[in-house]
Amino acid sequence: MSEGSGYKVSNAMEQEQKRIFLIEYFLSENNLQVEIPTDEISQKRLLRALFNVRMPKKASSEFLRIQDEYLQEELRLKGITDVSTLMPIVPDIYLWKGDITTLKCDGIVNAANSRLLGCFCPNHGCIDNAIHTFAGIQLRQECAEIIKAQNGEEPTGTAKITKAYNLPCRYILHTVGPIVYDSLTEKDERLLADCYRSCLNLADKNRLNNLAFCCISTGEYHFPNEKAAQIAVQTVTDYKTQTKSKIQVVFNVFKETDYAIYARILGATT
Repeated sequence: MSEGSGYKVSNAMEQEQKRIFLIEYFLSENNLQVEIPTDEISQKRLLRALFNVRMPKKASSEFLRIQDEYLQEELRLKGITDVSTLMPIVPDIYLWKGDITTLKCDGIVNAANSRLLGCFCPNHGCIDNAIHTFAGIQLRQECAEIIKAQNGEEPTGTAKITKAYNLPCRYILHTVGPIVYDSLTEKDERLLADCYRSCLNLADKNRLNNLAFCCISTGEYHFPNEKAAQIAVQTVTDYKTQTKSKIQVVFNVFKETDYAIYARILGATT
């Protein structure tokens, strides 16, 4: 669908109209004939799936405008949490249970894959999928440019920074955590610590005042949650002590079990 197609959309479009426009745009890019569901939940699942599988490429300015309006309203409806409203559990360190895509802060950390392109599995529950979906298609395009410029995939333990586009945070820091295939090794532990240090260095380099970490390498990458939390807290604590960094760190969790683990570990450090 080209910008000159005559398909004009009013600024006053309701969310459903915008959602259908976005679905039709994605389908038209590949000449697909798919019946669009009539109920909201199914429409949202179809739209998210189309976001997930779309390869990085440019889109019309009309599409970007409507996409941005739609995604920002969806995030507003979910409810945005400002980091300034949180209380530290220890000085400069916060623990927050919630959806990281709704956190208003300087930077959030994405548990990325080595291609940095986000999750291509339709409607997958990983954080990489959520961040790329609600940031918008511009994020995958920027990540593709990073990979092209460095002429290779992102190594484990390093980090890159991008704009956040439609998310309420300012930046996204993408880091590739280690995958635990069998038993946990010292190398796995070292690489996970590298992820945290790389993100902290990059955040300080870009003068971020605060940074929210997800639970890197847990879940799909099979890093044991307890050990991952220990490494996360210790690495952040050591970094702040050694560098005298004033950065505020938010440990973001989505599950109650992870919240309990971090609360216990952070409580033990006081």
